[in-house]
Amino acid sequence: MSVLSTSPNIFEACIQACIKCVQACEECFTACLQEPDVQARVNCIKTLNDCAESCLQAVAFMSRNSNFAKQHCNMCAAICEACATECEKFQDTHCQECAQICRQCADECRKMAG
Repeated sequence: MSVLSTSPNIFEACIQACIKCVQACEECFTACLQEPDVQARVNCIKTLNDCAESCLQAVAFMSRNSNFAKQHCNMCAAICEACATECEKFQDTHCQECAQICRQCADECRKMAG
């Protein structure tokens, strides 16, 4: 359901998945910076930032029913998958949980764009 009206929002599931992914990526980013092998995580950290930014932009596009929402969500799905792949390289809980949430977001973005 959209925030401003009672009419259903066709993008709602994807918007919620993107919001959850942003939060997971930001939390994982913060946790990665505290890990002793932070230098080994540089690419992961960069990808976490890209993923969070892409998901935020996807939420904005969907919220305003942009003509480019579907195209952006396709790109967002690819970035979320890349982020999941990076996070899966590390065995700590925060990276593993983030990877799972990123894959769920990628699935929702592909559904919405399809």
